[in-house]
Amino acid sequence: MIRVGTRGSALALTQARWVAKRIEEETELVTVTATGPVGDKSRWVTELERALLDDRIDIAVHSAKDVPTELPPGLQLIAIPAREDPRDAVCGAPSLSALPSGARVGTSSLRRRAQLKALRDDLDVLPVHGNVDTRLRKLRDGEYDALVLAAAGLRRLGLEPDGLLDELVPAAGQGALAIEACSGRALPDLVDPDATRAVSAERELVHALGASCNTPVGAHARAADGDELELSAWVGLPDGSEWLSDRLRGGPDEIGHLVAERLQATGAADLLHRAERAVAP
Repeated sequence: MIRVGTRGSALALTQARWVAKRIEEETELVTVTATGPVGDKSRWVTELERALLDDRIDIAVHSAKDVPTELPPGLQLIAIPAREDPRDAVCGAPSLSALPSGARVGTSSLRRRAQLKALRDDLDVLPVHGNVDTRLRKLRDGEYDALVLAAAGLRRLGLEPDGLLDELVPAAGQGALAIEACSGRALPDLVDPDATRAVSAERELVHALGASCNTPVGAHARAADGDELELSAWVGLPDGSEWLSDRLRGGPDEIGHLVAERLQATGAADLLHRAERAVAP
């Protein structure tokens, strides 16, 4: 029996059931609760990791974008399955350009806020919290004119966005699941080589930059010619007033470091430091 740890939201349970169905052994879903600030997604990762180390679960199913690049001793990511669409999506409008000046756009993501303001500083970008259903209800109730969410999360819940935002660089790991376990466990049937290469390169970029959840960073790798990846990156201030971007092709084992070095050479370290100070309590 493999105990599959998950948080209790509808999306998290859907993701955990998707994983469980693809494990040949018998499985049991174990819902883990968390304490801490409602908007702090890292608390869920921490609680699931504690459950792993306490032997209350055998594997934890995360959204890869929520998993820090440094894991606790004794834990590792053992599988990244096939990836869903990594792009951001808009609900309430077909595109960003369709939104009028002053439109109220809801997002819980610092990265999305920064990129939205960089693209459209005339938009009123507001925080929105709660699960996907709660956010969509707030949109229907007129609290927002549009929402920006992950396309993958919507589709896993059987929903379809009104538009896809190719102009935004997604978060590292967005659209992918990450299965974490104690070192030594393996689930080779759930490993997707293409998704693993792309997500690993994105995570390496974030790690090399020294970015945190308080720094607006986007990273998206996709297959290029041969075994190469094309990695797009975006770093900016939370208000979108200053930003850097880059795109480069290279081998999956080196591209994250290369793009990080190029960004650092043009001032990314200072930009990230200022971003941290801008959101500090």
